[in-house]
Amino acid sequence: MTLSIGEENAILVDTQFVVLFYLLKMADVEETVVTGAGDQRDSGACTQHSSRALLLDGAEDFEMLETSEDDGGEDDLPPLEDAGGGKKEEAESEGGARSRDDGPRQCPPKDEWLDILGSGLLRKKVLESGEGLDTRPSRGQNVQIRLKTALADGTVVEEDSELSFTLGDGDVIQALDLAVQLMEMGEKALVEADAKYAYGSVGSACPPVGPNSSLSMEVQLLSALDAPDVEAMSPEDRIGLAGQKRERGNTHYQRGDYAFAVNSYGIALQITEASSKVDMTLEQEAELLDMKVKCLNNMAAAQLKLEHYEAAVSSCVSVLVHQPNNVKALFRYGKVLALKGELAEAIRMLKRALKLEPSNKTIHAELSKLAKKHSEQKGAEQAMYKKMLGNPSDASSITPQPKASWGFSWKWLFGATAVAIGGVALSVVIAARN
Repeated sequence: MTLSIGEENAILVDTQFVVLFYLLKMADVEETVVTGAGDQRDSGACTQHSSRALLLDGAEDFEMLETSEDDGGEDDLPPLEDAGGGKKEEAESEGGARSRDDGPRQCPPKDEWLDILGSGLLRKKVLESGEGLDTRPSRGQNVQIRLKTALADGTVVEEDSELSFTLGDGDVIQALDLAVQLMEMGEKALVEADAKYAYGSVGSACPPVGPNSSLSMEVQLLSALDAPDVEAMSPEDRIGLAGQKRERGNTHYQRGDYAFAVNSYGIALQITEASSKVDMTLEQEAELLDMKVKCLNNMAAAQLKLEHYEAAVSSCVSVLVHQPNNVKALFRYGKVLALKGELAEAIRMLKRALKLEPSNKTIHAELSKLAKKHSEQKGAEQAMYKKMLGNPSDASSITPQPKASWGFSWKWLFGATAVAIGGVALSVVIAARN
């Protein structure tokens, strides 16, 4: 099949804009982020695996924060609570880019690979044409696909006839998030992805994918619908949706993809903080607030891993505004203050946490470590002050010497005076006798 120059340009422009917006989204997460990958599946096996995982809220213990204390961080971010925004503007920009091209809208030719990122690490080939470029889904829409995933040796590791996710929210691996944006309604495509855009160096337990494994995915786009209005959702649906995004963040966190975790927690926070057009009971409001606090707490943990200390402080403070005795927030707040060098305030914060949970060994260990470090710091400061002001011990060794010389002089003066007086008295007595 031969395309005109206009058709080729149309396809190229669409591809470039989709990739650009995805990378901009990831850059937001890099202010909220860093590259990573993750997995999300609704099958029974995945549910079982998830139940065994150590989650950040509810079942979390403090060892989660201690296992990788020296993990490297990434670039600084602005307020991470705003992660995941800008979908409407991006969709409008993408539409505007398409409207500037007046050429015919044709799907990519069959049996020809489209290098999505230009690096050869993510490619897409059309197997069955779709309904035209205008039917491509937009970021933020809820899409449903038919998926069959195989390893490089052809071993099928996953089949899902109705996989649903929100496009661009990081609900699935990057390969799917990028490739589906370039698919037409009804199109069936073959997507080949390097491990970098699949499950990375960690791999996945569900589906069973080993570390650094490339994937071949057969994908068909079934539907694309606008996401529901959060403000008009029932409290139950809203809490459930926020919970799904939070769980996705937990999955990213457990894989070490802390930046993607921050992004997912940010989306969940937006859902909990949106105004509501539906009446809520006090119990539902409390449940929504509890979900918000969990997201903030987990976000602070991820921000700590990324060494985004100011953002982590903001998240901890937001938790403590709602729950002043939240032990996890107090502990993480203390950790952040310690990393910023504010040891006295960090110790005070950890003592508050320890008072609430006296048997918590992790708080005990952290507090002991900081107390020792604080003591050493004070000792070093005192030594420095002594050095700046001079050594008092040297002065004390010198001062007794003049005292000894003065004492010796006064003794001689007193003796000489006594002799002189005695001489005068003797002279008077002799004179009187004569």
